[in-house]
Amino acid sequence: MEKITNKPAAGKLIYRILLILALGILLVAEGFFGLRLHELSEKQEQIKHDYSRVNNITYGLFSVQQWKDKVADIVHHQVSGLKITRKQKKVLQGEVEQVLLALIDKAEALVNKPKKTISGKIQKFAIKNFVNSDSIRAQVPAFAKKIIAEIDNPKNKKQLGKMALGQFNEIAKEESRDTAFVANNAIMKKIYHQYSVSSTPQLNKKLITTLSNIRQQTYYYCFGMLSCVIVVLAFWWLLRKRTDLHTTLFIMSLLFAFILLAVGLTASMIEVDARIRSLDFVLLGEHVVFNDQVLFFQSKSIMDVVRVLISQSAIDSVLVGVLILAFSILFPVIKLTSTGIHLLGGKRWAENGIIRYFAFQSGKWSMADVIVIAILMAYIGLNGLLENQLRALNINNDSLTILTTNNTALQPGYIIFICFVLYGLILSTILKSITPHEVH
Repeated sequence: MEKITNKPAAGKLIYRILLILALGILLVAEGFFGLRLHELSEKQEQIKHDYSRVNNITYGLFSVQQWKDKVADIVHHQVSGLKITRKQKKVLQGEVEQVLLALIDKAEALVNKPKKTISGKIQKFAIKNFVNSDSIRAQVPAFAKKIIAEIDNPKNKKQLGKMALGQFNEIAKEESRDTAFVANNAIMKKIYHQYSVSSTPQLNKKLITTLSNIRQQTYYYCFGMLSCVIVVLAFWWLLRKRTDLHTTLFIMSLLFAFILLAVGLTASMIEVDARIRSLDFVLLGEHVVFNDQVLFFQSKSIMDVVRVLISQSAIDSVLVGVLILAFSILFPVIKLTSTGIHLLGGKRWAENGIIRYFAFQSGKWSMADVIVIAILMAYIGLNGLLENQLRALNINNDSLTILTTNNTALQPGYIIFICFVLYGLILSTILKSITPHEVH
């Protein structure tokens, strides 16, 4: 690069200050975008965890309480809407009369059976002399008619519905006494209170709207951060011949890289979401529908993965967590710091073996680019696996319809981390071309 030496020292200082001010404003903007992206990422993750908890299949499709409510609606509707036509009443009356006559014949046979005890003989004598079975038989049609009238009574229909739900109610009571159910019920109430709703449908509607807004905002802030980095690279192109500004520009560029790294490590990178979108079948001529039954949900950042692995009891999980922490987090931080020290620390620091190694040679040990590829491959593998497994659950016929959906997706944190990796490679190339010290 051509060195400009005819610029007055004061002029160089003014240009340097202007450059710092311009990049400082841009750095504040990137920091703001990154902070908002991080906050929205955490908020989105929390909301989705709440949504998956409320709509989990364990407390939906596999819950007796849910089934009781849905079946109760059907039974009440069926019983309250039960109407017996005149023809049906006539047929039913005949059936009831036959049953009553059979009971009378059975009772009469028991009475006429020989008795061995004195009390039995007295009872047989009393019934034969005081009970007229023919008179009872004559009243059978009236009894049958009265029974049918009682069945058709709205109050008795309601009681009939309660009887039909009796077994469901017993099982539901047992479930309601279960400690897991009680704990989940308390969590559900807390979530309802947190979002100021009183039912699951209200909560779902509110959360879906909120998530849609958050998703849109996170991508705005994500592209805002990327725009800041592009502007920094544009500064490098515009000032490629101003060697007197390169050190200042490079140090400021490192600050942009640190913000990218911080957001990339803490924002969600991948989200695994598998659910039954709709289950619909016919019971007693009416549809029973379960919507958005969550089978599995997880959303993790790189830092979340490291924390989970290190907190495990298995030594192999801890080892993997430590390796990711060392080579994907600590190495990039040390590398960025070393490049800054190399330029600002004078010849003694610049030619220090450790500083020089981390500034120029540690890239082969950094696994940040490996993490990017690993997450992409994990996404492709999980996405394909879930698609195949969920597709096998899909059923569509007259009596049963099951529709599944796979919402697994890469998150803005992944985009930011890719940007950091590529930006870091560009800075490494720039450093080799602008350093006044020995590289090897």
